[in-house]
Amino acid sequence: MADPHSDPDHLAFIHLHHVQLAIPEGGEEACRAFWGDTLGMHELAKPSELAARGGCWFRSGGVEVHLGVERDFAPALKAHPGILVARIDDVAARLTAAGVKVTWDDAFPGHRRFYADDPFGNRLEFLQPLG
Repeated sequence: MADPHSDPDHLAFIHLHHVQLAIPEGGEEACRAFWGDTLGMHELAKPSELAARGGCWFRSGGVEVHLGVERDFAPALKAHPGILVARIDDVAARLTAAGVKVTWDDAFPGHRRFYADDPFGNRLEFLQPLG
């Protein structure tokens, strides 16, 4: 296999830095409750030039989620991040305890997975490889 850094036909993607989800104006506290309190992610300080736009950012392990304010907000019902987790039952339990509906789906070979919505109706997928 060619070295991706020296192969001109390979763009050398490394990994996904973050995913951004839209939220309505004023939704930051609901994001902090969901991403921070319920899911246990750590809020990141936004750079000052971006902080004025509203929204908030969270990170846990190798996952970073940016929540950005969109004036004419509509939730993403089909498009979604697929978040790989180590303890899927624990994630599902935390969401369920917070009143979030968890919908299990066994149609992705080699993985256990479920869907849930954030406080604004954005679709989220959580996956854990089998074995």
